[in-house]
Parts: sequence; C-alpha cells; structure tokens
Amino acid sequence: MYDKIIVTNREPLVGKYGTNGFKTIGKALDVLANADERLGIKTRILHLDDRTDMKKVGGKAVTNTLDPRENKEAVDSVFKFYNPHYLMILGSPDVLPHQDLDNPTDLPGDDIPGDGDAHAWGDLPYACEAPYSQDPARFIGPTRVVGRLPDLVGANKPSFLISLLKTASAYKMRSPDDYTGYLGLSAEVWKGSTRLSLDNIFGNSSKLLLAPPSGPNYSNGELHNLMHFINCHGADGSPEFYGQHGGSYPVSLTTDSITGAIVKGTVAAVECCYGAQLYDSVTLGIDQPICQSYLQQGAYGYFGSTTIAYGPWDTNAQADLICQYFLLKVLEGASLGHAALMARQLFVRDTAQMDAMDLKTLAQFCLLGDPSVHPIAKHSPTGVPTGKAKADAERYLRAERRQKMKLAGEFLTETKPTAARRLTTVKLSQTTKAKLATLASNAGLPKNQRFKAYAVDEKSGTKGQDAEATTSPLIYLIAIGNPERHAGTKIKTGVAIVVKVLNGRVIGYRIYRQR
Repeated sequence: MYDKIIVTNREPLVGKYGTNGFKTIGKALDVLANADERLGIKTRILHLDDRTDMKKVGGKAVTNTLDPRENKEAVDSVFKFYNPHYLMILGSPDVLPHQDLDNPTDLPGDDIPGDGDAHAWGDLPYACEAPYSQDPARFIGPTRVVGRLPDLVGANKPSFLISLLKTASAYKMRSPDDYTGYLGLSAEVWKGSTRLSLDNIFGNSSKLLLAPPSGPNYSNGELHNLMHFINCHGADGSPEFYGQHGGSYPVSLTTDSITGAIVKGTVAAVECCYGAQLYDSVTLGIDQPICQSYLQQGAYGYFGSTTIAYGPWDTNAQADLICQYFLLKVLEGASLGHAALMARQLFVRDTAQMDAMDLKTLAQFCLLGDPSVHPIAKHSPTGVPTGKAKADAERYLRAERRQKMKLAGEFLTETKPTAARRLTTVKLSQTTKAKLATLASNAGLPKNQRFKAYAVDEKSGTKGQDAEATTSPLIYLIAIGNPERHAGTKIKTGVAIVVKVLNGRVIGYRIYRQR
C-alpha cells in the first residue's frame, strides 16, 4: 500500500507543456517519490484521466478534466482503494479543478444581493468522504489530508512546476527555534484583530507591522522570518495586497516587492480576499499571484482563500481563526496537510452553528504545498527505533492519527448544526425590524437594508448526512452591503452583518469586514 498519492490529469499537462514537458514533470515526480521513500513514505502518482490507472482502483477515468464532479468521484475512488495518509493534487485548476461549492451568501436566483462570489472555490470536498455536491453544508466533517502543488494557469513551460517539485523533494525539517520569528502584517484598521491573532499564535504581537505606514517594501530581516501571518485586503486577479487607514488603501505587499526575499521553508497563512486565488497571470500578462511567488521562492506551504474572505475589526472570527489554527498546528510539528485538516476541523468544532458565512470560510481556504512536508522537527525521545523500524513505527503512528481525525470528522458531520438553507419568507416583529435597521445603520448600511434568512438544521447525531435534519427555532439573518470599489486600486470592500434570531427576537450579532 501507499502512504501518499499524487493525483493529476495527463491530458491538460500534455496540452500545456507538450510530450517532452510532460516527461520532464514525470522525472521530477520520480525524484520526489524517491525523496519520500528515504523519509519512509511510499508514494504513487496517478492520472485521474488515465483508464489504466483508474481501473486499478476500481474507478472511472475522468473524461472532462475540467469537470468538478468527475474529478471528485475519481479522487473518492482513489481514497477508497488506497486510503492514503496524504493526497497531493498536482496542478492548478486548469489541470485539476477546484470544487464548485455554492457560495451560501449569494445563491443563484436570490433576489437579495450577496458579495458577488457565485462559488466558494476550493479543495475542501476532496478532503471529505461525502459524495460530490455543490452544497457546502455537506462538507463540514473533513477527514482527509489534502494539499495542492499548483503550476501556473495558462503556462506553456514546466519550469515553475519543476521548481516547486524540487522544493518538496529537497525540504529539510528545522528546529522549532527557527520558526519563532514571524512576519505579522495587517491593515492598520484591523490592528486589534491581528494583535489578538499574533498573541494567540506566537505569544506576542511586538513585531506587528501596520499598513500604512508599512509596505510595499520591507527589509530582509522582516521578510526572512519563516512564519508569515498577513491580514490585509486582496483583490480579484491582483498581484497586490492593500492596507487601510480610514478611506485610504495603500499597497501593502506585491509579487514584485517580495521577489528574491522569501526564504526556503517559509510557511504563510493569509487572510486576504483572493489571497490564494490561482488566476491566469500568463494570459493576463501581469505578475503571478503572490501565493505562487511564495512557493516559487521555496516556501513550503501557503494557506489562503480563493475568494472574498471575512473577519471582524477588532476581535477574532472566521478567516482569523482558521489561519491561526493552521499556523499553531505547524508550530506543533504537524505536516502541512495535517495542519490544514486540523484547522478545518477545529474551525467547525469551535463554531456553535455553521452559518452561511462560516460555511463559505471553510470552503474557500486551501493549502498550497506538498501536504506531507513537515517544516518543524518534533523532539524524538531516547529509545526511538532507527532505519526501517523507525519508518514502520512512524507509519503506524501516522495511521493512528488519521483514524483519530477520521472519527473527529465523522462526529462533526453527524452532529454539527448548519444554517445554509435559505428561507424565502420569515415573520419578524416591528421591534425586531427596528433593531435590524439600527444594526444596519451602525454598520454603515442603509436602514432599509434587506436581510437574507437561513434556517438552522440540527443533526440527529446518528446517521450523519443521511439523517433527517430538524429545524431549530433559531434562524440567522445576513446582510451584505454592495462592495465598493476604491479609486486607484483593484479592491472592493464591503461589510456583512450576521444576526441570530430566536423566536423572533435578536439574541446576538456580529459585523464582519471583507478582507
């Protein structure tokens, strides 16, 4: 059996890079597999669109390589057959697509505007046993360790992807002391929230940089830290992040400004909207995404969002939390993939009910990087076996961890209430309507702002997603202001209000800002 499976699609790789380029990628994959073998990890490469490969696992070969359903079903067949400890997706979405989960805050046919994202693109469903669906509420119990090593969308030369494979093949575990330094970068208006995040992750926020006045250029001493936590604005198809002070949105970081400054081994968690969007920089003729510049320079892992992300001004929630959980697990010595899975599970576990904003957050954050990479070496007690005995022991312990995480994911699936089902009508008292108008006004939205209503479906706790859900008297009301484009930038900013209503009365609310 195999510990790690690398999945990709042959046809688009050959279409992008030609037969010789495909062979070059194959040789680099063989080098990675040999490097994994030396670490006690048995690796196999599978092409989901290859009939022979898929016949061996009892699955159907992908015929339309851009179809999310076909790729999800193929990945499920691979997991059912091999049950690997790691799954690495090789290629960007033009090779093997993200899953097309609906954005529950902006459902098709909805008469109340949302944030404009039709989908919360991501790899979450590949990490879940639930069958293909576009409903994010079906994927609240991830159980699989998954990461993506992305090539450049639209590229015709494989050099970028080869460089990422070389990084994964030659990575070295480092001492925990090497990861105590950090780059903490925040839009000035979110300094309260970011300080909390840095305190939670690193035990201090003394190195926090605010934009403005910081950015877009930084000293090597700042960028050379191996842990990066970034809480700025991002924009669709943009190689720039932005800070904010009042109504000013200066550039805080760019692909160009970090070129040559990212140290091998860096691990980044980025809250920015579109911070992990793999846009087609080749066709657009612009700088490649910041996330891919990190990887090209030797970063081991990058955790970020494909679409518009959310968080509060001065507390922690949503994007803040899932990014914190990821870095905390890396600091504990977990593999990148294990850290990403734990971040997802902890985010669901610590949320009372998964409202529409929570579901989008869970769906949109992805790990870019080889999931089997362990940036930080754990302390090994005396008496630990060496050689093959050590590899066997680690494989056994890893299998135990995966089983524990599988049970945790199944429990979340069976028990966690969700609030993704839209209600077309809801009766509210005049008192409640007045309260909503006040909340909208306080958030900078019109007093007559319309709210979407979502029912909370409780789980039976016995049959998981096949169980009949009962509707709680609790409902969620969500309002999203029309995103405002800011002159001289590519960013749009907006505000969202999430209100909890029990038996017609407001019992709590939160205001979120688009990152």
